Amino acid sequence: QVQLVESGGGLVQTGGSLRLSCAASGRTFSNYAMSWFRQAPGNEREFAAGISRTGARTYYADSVKGRFTISRDNAKNTVYLQMNNLKPEDTAVYYCAGDSAGLWSAIPLKQGEYDYWGQGTQVTVSS
Repeated sequence: QVQLVESGGGLVQTGGSLRLSCAASGRTFSNYAMSWFRQAPGNEREFAAGISRTGARTYYADSVKGRFTISRDNAKNTVYLQMNNLKPEDTAVYYCAGDSAGLWSAIPLKQGEYDYWGQGTQVTVSS
């Protein structure tokens, strides 16, 4: 089992920044591709950003590309999401997720491909 705990959410004005963290405990963190998903009220959960097991590859949804940066520190068992130039449409609950079963360098895009999920952290961007 892997436990994922997100932190760093909050209320920020349009144009502001936040950094989310997801701390993992349990099995070897470096065995997991990690991603951030988000879910706005009334919407389905959607992929935002992902990072491969070594951190060599990243992938972003078009809606966050150029504004969000995902990174990981395998020594600290933590994945981060730096969010800059935030917009009201970024308001959502943000979840981190881990995948152990995919190809070594893969970054799954579908939530059904992830084994483990955190409880989520709320991000609210005011206009």
